[in-house]
This record gives sequence, structure tokens and C-alpha cells, in this order.
Amino acid sequence: MKNYLEFEKEIKNLETELSNLKDPYDKEGISEVNTDKIDSLQVELDEKLGTIYANLNRWQKTLVARHEERPKAKYYIENIFEDFINLSGDRNSAEDNSVIVGFAKFLNNSVLVIGQEKGDDLESRIKRNFGMMRPEGYRKCIRLMKLADKFNIPVISFIDTPGAYPGVGAEERGQAEAISSSIECCMSLKVPTISIIIGEGGSGGAIALASTNKVLMLEHSIYSVISPEGCASILWRDPTKTADAAEAMKLSAQDLLQQEIIDEIIPEPIGGAHRDRQLTVKKIINSLKKNLEELQKLSRDEIINQRKEKFLNSGKLSTSTFPYIDKLSFGDSIKKIFRQDIKISNLSKKKLYLILGAGIIFTFVLFSIIIK
Repeated sequence: MKNYLEFEKEIKNLETELSNLKDPYDKEGISEVNTDKIDSLQVELDEKLGTIYANLNRWQKTLVARHEERPKAKYYIENIFEDFINLSGDRNSAEDNSVIVGFAKFLNNSVLVIGQEKGDDLESRIKRNFGMMRPEGYRKCIRLMKLADKFNIPVISFIDTPGAYPGVGAEERGQAEAISSSIECCMSLKVPTISIIIGEGGSGGAIALASTNKVLMLEHSIYSVISPEGCASILWRDPTKTADAAEAMKLSAQDLLQQEIIDEIIPEPIGGAHRDRQLTVKKIINSLKKNLEELQKLSRDEIINQRKEKFLNSGKLSTSTFPYIDKLSFGDSIKKIFRQDIKISNLSKKKLYLILGAGIIFTFVLFSIIIK
């Protein structure tokens, strides 16, 4: 039985009616199938799906990204790659089942595949810790990424996690250090690296493996520093503000492409990836092939420089946001303002200093709230 989201009531009614029409049995026995009615209803269903999914708000996209029938990393690994060899353990503490890592073949080329796995049912979700990695998982990834770098093997990561596991045990075993080390390792690799956000890309748990040359997103996936629920509870202390938080956070693939945080959106079938898994697989294969071919033309030094430039440029201020400032990195902008290299026509320097000071104070206050 299909699971429908709250905004899919009309879809549910149409699919139920369509299913009944296709069934040749009724209360009185075998009945004639009305093919004309079925065709007409199928067209109506496709149009309704297209209209609804073309106009999803950011909270609705969050629900689609979390859909329990949405394909997970394990499914993509099994259907995109050949000869996958699963490797376990961080050679220090334990195995983390929330991440699948191993070497495989992609179009006859060797690759290292990393997949954050949420699980498909209650038993597997508990085993996989709902996709929330522990320190052992990040250290396992670091170990194998370094091995891939040694043998010049590209790295492909599937990102799908609400965030790194926040439990006491994970913190005691160095969760923050493991995440930062994973980011450092990703940034230092001299082989092509590609990450695909297939569902949720949550906080440091996601960016620990998404600090790559190319960051791709499925059309209805999300990527943010915190969940909408977490944002609403911190800023408003009101869980009913979750949808407002999602809108403010601009966490959709379309938002992030516009802000140049990601490099490409992979289109999904009408109604989401869970409605046509094979078509989604084909689209991912095409995108991976194109981006890998592009990156493999670069030398090892060019690959690492491209990645560094990509992330150094991610925080640039745009002239549309601050029309009186040229497109500079945040640090360069502040330096030039204090050196009086920029003429500020719309805002006095005094007011600008106050805004910058308030922003710094707000950052420290927010950080102190989060770590409590």
C-alpha cells in the first residue's frame, strides 16, 4: 500500500479510482474494463501530479525528501555500480552500519562509493541508526578515501542524513573531531570527488562527506545547516513555525543552485523519485558520467585547486544583496570596508559597523544555544 503525503489527497483519490477501474472483478463477478476511462483518468493523474510537484513549497519538498518509499543509498549502489565490495570498520573502534563504503565499478572504471543509509523498514532503520553516522563511520570513510587517493580512484558519495548522531557516546568518542577530519580529508584529496544529495543533507553530518568537486542534488532533496524543526525550536521556540523555518532557510535544490552552493540539479520523475526508481537511476548515471568525464580531464593538482576555489567562493557577497559592494568574499569585503577602499553610498560606516557587530554577537549567542 502506498504512503501519501498530506498534500497528495487528490492524487490518492485518483489512483484509488484508477486501481478500481483496472480490476476486472466487482461485487457481481467479472466486469468489462473501461479502457477509455482508464486512459482519461491516467492523463488527469499525470497532469495533477505535474501541477502539484511543480509548485511545492519548501516544507512540502522536505516531506518528499523524507518520504519513506524514497530510494535510499543502498538501492542506488546496487543498481548503478557493478562488483561492489563492502568494506567495514575504522581500524580503531567499531563498525558503523549507518554508512556503506566500498570499491566498485562504474562504467568499467574503479570508484570508491560512500552511501549514508537510512534503512527501508523499522528493523533496518534501527540497524542503520536512521542514517545518523557515529565517529566510527566518518573514520571508516577517511580510511578508505585516503586509500582511494593513493591509487587514484574517484570518490562518489550519496548523502542522506538528518545529521550526525548527537548521542553522548558519540560525543565521548570524538564526534566533532571526526566530522572536521572528514571535511579536511575530502578537501585534501587529489582525485575527482562527487557527492549526490538524494534525500536529506543535514548539517555537518552531510557536509563531512559533501566537500567535493561537484555537489549534485536530486530535484526534491534538501540541504541545510539544521532541520526546519530544529530551526523553529531555536529561533521561535514554537514547533508550529516549522513551515516558516523551511521557507526562511531556502533549503531546496533550486535555492541552493541559485546561490551557487551546489553545481547541478538532477531532475526527478513526476511525483518524486519513489514513483519511478529506474528512471531516477538512469538520470543519476547520466549525470555521474558527464561530471566524472569533466573532472578526469584535470590533473591531480588542478582537481584540488578547483575544489578549494569552489568552497572559497561559496560565501561571496553578490551585488544584488549588497549593491554598494563588488562581488568579494566576506573576509575581503570586511577588510576593504575598514581600509576605506569602497565608497558606501546607501549606508553610513557607523551603521555598517553596528550591523557587523550585531551579526557577530548574534552568531556567538546562536552558537552558545546550539551547544547547550
